Amino acid sequence: MKNIETMQAVPIGMGMSLPAKSKYGQFYADVITGLSATPKHLNSKYFYDAVGDKIFQELMACEEYYPTNCELEIFSEKTAEICNAIIGSGDAFDLIELGAGDATKSSYLLSYLMEKQADFTYLPIDISENVISYLNITLPVTLPGLQLNGLNGEYFQMLEKAAALSNKRKVVLFLGSNIGNMQSAEAEGFCRELRNHLSDGDMLLIGFDLKKNPATVLAAYNDKEGITRRFNLNLLERINRELGGNFDTGKFVHYPTYDPETGACKSYLVSTEEQDVKIGSETIRFARDECIFMEISQKFTVAQTDKIAKTASFKPVYHFFDGKKWFVDAIWVAV
Repeated sequence: MKNIETMQAVPIGMGMSLPAKSKYGQFYADVITGLSATPKHLNSKYFYDAVGDKIFQELMACEEYYPTNCELEIFSEKTAEICNAIIGSGDAFDLIELGAGDATKSSYLLSYLMEKQADFTYLPIDISENVISYLNITLPVTLPGLQLNGLNGEYFQMLEKAAALSNKRKVVLFLGSNIGNMQSAEAEGFCRELRNHLSDGDMLLIGFDLKKNPATVLAAYNDKEGITRRFNLNLLERINRELGGNFDTGKFVHYPTYDPETGACKSYLVSTEEQDVKIGSETIRFARDECIFMEISQKFTVAQTDKIAKTASFKPVYHFFDGKKWFVDAIWVAV
């Protein structure tokens, strides 16, 4: 999906290790832990710095990356149905979006809810400080009168903060198949934890990318313009920028895979030669052809999404599909 400490950063470029409580302390700790593990891995939540946000915007606009267009179709063509389900009996509510990004999709809902004079406050949550700053500046201009309170931080910490701000009913948005960025067991655990932060009757609107032709899925994560490759390599460049790393990104290649049986689409960076990489005072050794696991983009069946809901103590009440049925936005009610 990113939370950073508030203390002043200490430069580490001259072989110094990064203090645990400096600005990038948690980032540094997670990177060293992941790259020292077998197999090596990095946490995909660190993709989203200012550069990563910009590359991801490019990715969402590219021809092969279908999830964005599928979900945009749902939100643009079924706005009324989704909003009427959210409004329910008309009581006041907080509309909380986890991983809000640029709020392109949720803006359809915001506009309609304001048009219907729904009594709500929009609370976008994002790990990217850049994203929340952008929303706090732009949304009051594009949607005058919107009640807005952007929250920068980890999802569950900010959900606790949102709960403390008001006792209104909660409607949580978790869009873009962000749930697919977790292994299956982790996704179920995430939904259970999310339910623990909600009260009976609260709602979750959650997006799932569905299983489809394997070639279509793989192309979305191996686009011909190489945007996904740049998106993955940017995390190595971010480590160089913020943690004093010396990755040579020309010595790593992007390698995506898709298993149509399990629905797991995975991305790796592969070292093209034996090499040592310095990060602060640490040295990470790579063998030739050794991989870094970067992210998973899990695909689901509708039956699997319903099972996850029930396992996490939600009741699935609505399914909204795009025309090709490649994507579903489901509304679950906490029970």
